[in-house]
Order: sequence, then structure tokens, then C-alpha cells
Amino acid sequence: MTDEPPLRRRPTEDLPGNAPQHPPSAQPQLAGEGADPADGGPVPLIAPRDGTPDPVAAPAELAEVVARFAAGTGPVALDAERASGYRYSQRAYLVQLRRAGAGTALIDPLPLPDLSTLDAAIGEAEWVLHAASQDLPCLAEVGLRPRRLFDTELAARLAGFERVGLAALTEQLLGFTLEKHHSAADWSSRPLPESWLTYAALDVELLTDLRDALDAELARQGKSAWAAEEFAALVRTGARPPRVRAEPWRRTSGIHRLRGARAQARVRSMWYARDQIASRRDAAPGRVLPDSAIIAAAELDPKDEKTLLTLPGFGGRSVRRLARTWLAALDDARQLPEDSLPVSPTVEGPPPPHRWAERDPVAAGRLARCREVVIRIAGEHNLPPENLITPDSVRRLAWTPPEELTEETVAETLRGLNAREWQIGLLTPDLTEALDPTP
Repeated sequence: MTDEPPLRRRPTEDLPGNAPQHPPSAQPQLAGEGADPADGGPVPLIAPRDGTPDPVAAPAELAEVVARFAAGTGPVALDAERASGYRYSQRAYLVQLRRAGAGTALIDPLPLPDLSTLDAAIGEAEWVLHAASQDLPCLAEVGLRPRRLFDTELAARLAGFERVGLAALTEQLLGFTLEKHHSAADWSSRPLPESWLTYAALDVELLTDLRDALDAELARQGKSAWAAEEFAALVRTGARPPRVRAEPWRRTSGIHRLRGARAQARVRSMWYARDQIASRRDAAPGRVLPDSAIIAAAELDPKDEKTLLTLPGFGGRSVRRLARTWLAALDDARQLPEDSLPVSPTVEGPPPPHRWAERDPVAAGRLARCREVVIRIAGEHNLPPENLITPDSVRRLAWTPPEELTEETVAETLRGLNAREWQIGLLTPDLTEALDPTP
């Protein structure tokens, strides 16, 4: 539990858990004089209770923050702002923290790319994040790696909440509304506007209060041990960078419309040309050239600049300046010998489910029965099915079940698919029965 005096909560009689109310405490600045969440309606939160701090951008300022947070108590709320949609990298452009006794800090990791001293100061505390898997990789890049954490989004999923966004949860459980209109902003820009900094500070203002409310709800539902396993798995694996796909160009939006290996080669050639430029500029690939433009060029295969620039997506000035680059990429694909054209990728694991009935009707029956088990047990425990077990794990188990079908072998197979022990305990008996084709 946090040692910071909690905010007052909105009554929650109609919410899962009906957790007990927090007592009155110091309130943040609210929109509307005298507003009170206990009156029944959510209250807009417009500024942090301690004001919006200036971003920390110098070593001496960072040292002061490190000392302050080392002296603080209880969990540490953390968040990071990236520039997805604007930059090629997924690095953090702002790191926000809050802790009882330390207040809120905003850290600019551009001039301070190594936050390992801060990590040492707060490393033994529980870190509270929302949708931790999104932020852990970029936090790890600046030297911040949790030893223990509480993910408020994941906790809400396990507790059965339908709306698990930060703003939705703070409104449902705490009675305050958060503005989210800067979530898609270009956080790489400098200087950061005051309104953006206030937004960023508010993202950690209520996290520990939300953690306490969700922790109480998980305990009431008997799911605290489940959450602990999930959080421990995030600590082990969450900081890993995303797996690099073997052929990332195949995810170009609209590629399904193309027919023939030569057209796919044009997509591949243009995709890599765009990716090289985007990486060099540190710009989001879609800002260099949209996927729709790649697909249009791959369909028509223009041979000259005039024809190329008539296609959708090639009208912008920066795109037109690169016309020779795009034409060269198309020409490269045109010159490829037949044996260098893309071939259908080797599929790892089971085929798409819609092809099971044709390829292996017995396996299709196993999959249908296993899915029924997952949906039923998830419903019994007020869980999203995908949080009970990943759909990919169900498919792999149904496609290649253990040769000797026992609860022990099914449990071992699930462990090999990275299922947690709580999931294995809930699912193994019924999945074992579902895998058996005999009545």
C-alpha cells in the first residue's frame, strides 16, 4: 500500500468488487470550485495537487530527484511518453514519476539518457505502471528496470473491468476524469508546452490510488496470487525489445490486394527503401511514405516520375523529392530474376484456424472443444479469455497435443507455451478432457 494520503474515491456500489471507500484527504486542483467526487459525478482533474514541475534536464537536478525519491516511501508510479507516429524509434522522450514523500518529477531523457542512479534509488520499491508492456522497453533503454511491479491495466483485466484505459479506470474507481487529448502528441518536440507537461504529470498523479483500489478488488475476488504471477512474468520479460520479424514488409497495409510474386517484390523493395530513409531521419515510416502509396505503386508499377506522382500518396513535397528513390526501388524489383522473388513464408506452428477443417478435421474438433473450455472458464471467473490463456497457446496445444494425453503432460505442454501456474491449474483438467477425441 502507498503511504501517500489517498484521494477520495467515488462510490462504487455498481462496480466489480465494491471495494471500501478511502477516507477524505488532500485533493488535487479540480475544475469547478467546491467540486467533490462524492457528489455522484466524476470530477475533471486539471492540475496536479503539487503543481506541474519543470522537466529535469541537468545532472544536478537529476541528483536532487534521486535523493528525493530515495527518501520517499511506498510504491513509485511511473510512466513514459514516446513519439509513436512521429519517430522511427520507440525511445522515451519524457519519464514521469511520483512517490509519497517525494512528489512528482518529470525527467527529460534527451540530455539525461542514463537514469541508472535513479534506478538504484527506487529499484527495491514496487513500481506502478499502466499497460507496463508498452513502457518497459523504453524505460530499460534509459536504465530503469523494475524488480517488482503492479500493472493497473492488467489488474483491471484480471478483475473483469470492461474498460481498462487509465482515464476510464480513474473515473470508475476514483471519481476523477483525466484528459487524454495529448496522448498522440509529438513528445520529441522541444520545448514541451506547459499543457503537455501538466497532462504528463497527471498520468502518475492517481496511479498509486488506482493501484490500491484494484489491489483491494483483486483480493476480494481471490485473484491476488494470479496477478502476482502475471506481474512477475512482466518483470522477467517486459523489458525485452519486440521480436524482429523475418519479413516485416509483409505487414504492409493492403498487401492482401496484390497478386503475384513480382508485385510482392515491388512492395518489398519500396518497403526497405522507405525503412532506410525513416531510420536515417528518425521518422515514422508512414510519415516518409504511407503504406497506401507503396501498394498503389506496386499495383501500377510506374516507369517514370510523371506517372508515379499521379498515384495516391505521392503528392507531398517531401515524397516527390524522393521520386527517384521510389522509381529505383521499383526498377530493382523489376530486374530481379524469378528465383529471387518472394515465396510464401514457412508458417511456424499451426495453420490459420479456418483451414483446419480441410487439413485435419480431428484437430479442428479439438480446437473447437478447447475454445469452448476457455470461454466457459473465463466466464466463470470474470476474465477475458485472452487473459486466461493466449489464443496462440490454445491453437498450438490443439494442433499438436501430447502423445500421452494426461493432465501432467498437458500441464507440461502449457508450461512450455509460457502459461502461468494459475492458468494451468484452472485449465488443465478440462483441456485434457477436450483434447481426447473419445466420448
